[in-house]
Amino acid sequence: MFLTIPTIMTWTRIFAIPLIVGIFYLPDTLASLAEKNLIATVMFVVFAATDWLDGYLARKLNQTSSFGAFLDPVADKFLVCACVLVLVHLGRADVFVALIIIGREIAISALREWMAQIGASKSVAVHMIGKLKTVAQMVAIPFLLFNGTLFGIVDTKVWGVWLIWAAAVLTIWSMVYYLQKALPEIRARAK
Repeated sequence: MFLTIPTIMTWTRIFAIPLIVGIFYLPDTLASLAEKNLIATVMFVVFAATDWLDGYLARKLNQTSSFGAFLDPVADKFLVCACVLVLVHLGRADVFVALIIIGREIAISALREWMAQIGASKSVAVHMIGKLKTVAQMVAIPFLLFNGTLFGIVDTKVWGVWLIWAAAVLTIWSMVYYLQKALPEIRARAK
Protein backbone atom coordinates (compact mmCIF):
# COMPACT_ATOMS: atom_id res chain seq x y z
CA MET A 1 0.00 0.00 0.00
CA PHE A 2 2.58 2.49 -1.17
CA LEU A 3 0.15 4.99 -2.75
CA THR A 4 -3.03 4.96 -0.70
CA ILE A 5 -4.79 8.22 0.14
CA PRO A 6 -3.42 8.22 3.72
CA THR A 7 0.11 7.47 2.53
CA ILE A 8 -0.05 10.22 -0.09
CA MET A 9 -1.13 12.63 2.67
CA THR A 10 1.87 11.52 4.72
CA TRP A 11 4.16 12.13 1.73
CA THR A 12 2.78 15.69 1.48
CA ARG A 13 4.27 16.47 4.91
CA ILE A 14 7.69 15.51 3.60
CA PHE A 15 7.25 17.46 0.35
CA ALA A 16 6.01 20.47 2.36
CA ILE A 17 9.38 20.91 4.07
CA PRO A 18 11.23 22.65 1.22
CA LEU A 19 8.14 24.78 0.58
CA ILE A 20 7.97 26.01 4.18
CA VAL A 21 11.74 26.58 4.33
CA GLY A 22 11.74 28.20 0.89
CA ILE A 23 9.15 30.80 1.90
CA PHE A 24 11.79 32.55 4.02
CA TYR A 25 14.20 32.69 1.07
CA LEU A 26 11.78 34.57 -1.18
CA PRO A 27 13.01 38.05 -2.11
CA ASP A 28 11.50 40.82 0.01
CA THR A 29 10.08 42.29 -3.20
CA LEU A 30 7.77 39.26 -3.50
CA ALA A 31 6.67 39.05 0.14
CA SER A 32 7.30 41.00 3.31
CA LEU A 33 8.54 39.17 6.41
CA ALA A 34 5.04 39.36 7.92
CA GLU A 35 3.60 37.76 4.76
CA LYS A 36 6.27 35.06 4.79
CA ASN A 37 5.49 34.39 8.46
CA LEU A 38 1.77 34.05 7.71
CA ILE A 39 2.27 31.80 4.67
CA ALA A 40 4.69 29.50 6.54
CA THR A 41 2.36 29.33 9.55
CA VAL A 42 -0.68 28.43 7.46
CA MET A 43 1.32 25.83 5.54
CA PHE A 44 2.63 24.26 8.74
CA VAL A 45 -0.84 24.10 10.31
CA VAL A 46 -2.38 22.59 7.17
CA PHE A 47 0.34 19.99 6.70
CA ALA A 48 0.53 19.17 10.42
CA ALA A 49 -3.24 18.56 10.37
CA THR A 50 -2.68 15.83 7.78
CA ASP A 51 -0.99 13.84 10.55
CA TRP A 52 -4.33 13.35 12.29
CA LEU A 53 -6.29 13.07 9.04
CA ASP A 54 -4.12 10.42 7.40
CA GLY A 55 -4.38 8.17 10.46
CA TYR A 56 -8.13 8.64 10.59
CA LEU A 57 -8.51 7.87 6.88
CA ALA A 58 -6.22 4.85 7.06
CA ARG A 59 -8.46 3.32 9.71
CA LYS A 60 -11.73 4.46 8.12
CA LEU A 61 -10.80 3.25 4.61
CA ASN A 62 -9.07 0.13 5.96
CA GLN A 63 -5.82 1.25 4.30
CA THR A 64 -3.41 0.77 7.18
CA SER A 65 -0.05 -0.64 6.20
CA SER A 66 3.33 -1.33 7.74
CA PHE A 67 4.85 1.17 5.27
CA GLY A 68 2.38 3.84 6.37
CA ALA A 69 3.09 3.06 10.02
CA PHE A 70 6.79 3.56 9.29
CA LEU A 71 6.44 6.69 7.14
CA ASP A 72 3.99 8.60 9.36
CA PRO A 73 6.33 9.25 12.32
CA VAL A 74 9.25 9.87 9.95
CA ALA A 75 7.26 12.59 8.16
CA ASP A 76 6.30 14.16 11.50
CA LYS A 77 9.90 14.20 12.71
CA PHE A 78 11.19 15.67 9.43
CA LEU A 79 8.57 18.42 9.48
CA VAL A 80 9.16 19.33 13.13
CA CYS A 81 12.96 19.21 12.88
CA ALA A 82 13.05 21.29 9.68
CA CYS A 83 10.77 23.94 11.17
CA VAL A 84 12.77 24.07 14.41
CA LEU A 85 15.93 24.63 12.37
CA VAL A 86 14.19 27.43 10.43
CA LEU A 87 13.20 29.00 13.75
CA VAL A 88 16.80 28.81 15.00
CA HIS A 89 17.98 30.41 11.73
CA LEU A 90 15.43 33.22 12.18
CA GLY A 91 16.55 33.74 15.80
CA ARG A 92 13.14 32.70 17.18
CA ALA A 93 14.24 29.49 18.90
CA ASP A 94 17.36 28.71 20.88
CA VAL A 95 19.87 26.31 19.34
CA PHE A 96 19.84 24.38 22.62
CA VAL A 97 16.11 23.68 22.13
CA ALA A 98 16.83 22.43 18.61
CA LEU A 99 19.59 20.12 19.87
CA ILE A 100 17.27 18.68 22.54
CA ILE A 101 14.36 18.11 20.15
CA ILE A 102 16.40 16.73 17.25
CA GLY A 103 18.73 14.70 19.48
CA ARG A 104 15.80 13.08 21.25
CA GLU A 105 14.10 12.20 17.96
CA ILE A 106 17.26 10.48 16.72
CA ALA A 107 17.88 8.67 20.01
CA ILE A 108 14.31 7.43 20.50
CA SER A 109 13.95 6.41 16.85
CA ALA A 110 17.12 4.34 17.14
CA LEU A 111 15.95 2.88 20.46
CA ARG A 112 12.58 1.92 18.98
CA GLU A 113 14.24 0.32 15.97
CA TRP A 114 16.54 -1.72 18.21
CA MET A 115 13.70 -2.72 20.53
CA ALA A 116 11.67 -3.85 17.51
CA GLN A 117 14.59 -5.97 16.29
CA ILE A 118 14.78 -7.77 19.64
CA GLY A 119 10.99 -8.17 19.83
CA ALA A 120 10.43 -5.76 22.72
CA SER A 121 8.81 -2.81 20.93
CA LYS A 122 5.83 -2.74 23.33
CA SER A 123 8.07 -1.47 26.12
CA VAL A 124 8.74 1.75 24.17
CA ALA A 125 5.24 2.26 22.77
CA VAL A 126 3.96 5.84 22.57
CA HIS A 127 3.11 7.23 26.02
CA MET A 128 1.09 10.24 27.18
CA ILE A 129 4.28 12.23 27.90
CA GLY A 130 5.31 11.84 24.26
CA LYS A 131 1.86 12.97 23.14
CA LEU A 132 2.04 16.07 25.38
CA LYS A 133 5.47 16.84 23.94
CA THR A 134 4.03 16.62 20.44
CA VAL A 135 1.11 18.93 21.31
CA ALA A 136 3.48 21.52 22.83
CA GLN A 137 5.67 21.39 19.70
CA MET A 138 2.73 21.58 17.31
CA VAL A 139 1.42 24.72 19.02
CA ALA A 140 4.81 26.35 19.64
CA ILE A 141 6.08 26.01 16.07
CA PRO A 142 3.24 27.86 14.31
CA PHE A 143 3.25 30.50 17.06
CA LEU A 144 6.96 31.11 16.46
CA LEU A 145 6.57 30.99 12.68
CA PHE A 146 3.81 33.61 12.90
CA ASN A 147 5.88 35.78 15.28
CA GLY A 148 3.29 38.48 15.88
CA THR A 149 0.04 39.32 17.60
CA LEU A 150 -2.86 37.00 16.88
CA PHE A 151 -6.40 38.45 16.97
CA GLY A 152 -4.94 41.56 18.60
CA ILE A 153 -4.57 39.65 21.87
CA VAL A 154 -2.12 36.73 21.75
CA ASP A 155 1.59 37.55 21.48
CA THR A 156 2.61 34.42 19.61
CA LYS A 157 6.31 35.10 20.10
CA VAL A 158 6.04 35.08 23.90
CA TRP A 159 3.72 32.07 23.98
CA GLY A 160 5.78 30.28 21.36
CA VAL A 161 9.01 30.69 23.34
CA TRP A 162 7.36 29.39 26.52
CA LEU A 163 5.80 26.47 24.67
CA ILE A 164 8.98 25.49 22.80
CA TRP A 165 10.87 25.39 26.10
CA ALA A 166 8.00 23.39 27.64
CA ALA A 167 8.30 21.03 24.66
CA ALA A 168 12.05 20.75 25.31
CA VAL A 169 11.40 19.81 28.95
CA LEU A 170 8.76 17.28 27.91
CA THR A 171 11.17 16.00 25.27
CA ILE A 172 13.79 15.21 27.92
CA TRP A 173 11.16 13.78 30.26
CA SER A 174 9.76 11.48 27.56
CA MET A 175 13.25 10.37 26.54
CA VAL A 176 14.08 9.44 30.13
CA TYR A 177 10.76 7.60 30.40
CA TYR A 178 11.40 5.55 27.24
CA LEU A 179 14.99 4.79 28.27
CA GLN A 180 13.79 3.59 31.69
CA LYS A 181 11.26 1.31 30.00
CA ALA A 182 13.99 -0.09 27.74
CA LEU A 183 16.63 -0.41 30.48
CA PRO A 184 15.79 -4.00 31.49
CA GLU A 185 16.24 -5.14 27.87
CA ILE A 186 19.43 -3.08 27.50
CA ARG A 187 20.87 -4.60 30.68
CA ALA A 188 19.87 -8.12 29.67
CA ARG A 189 21.73 -7.81 26.37
CA ALA A 190 24.77 -5.98 27.75
CA LYS A 191 26.01 -9.14 29.47
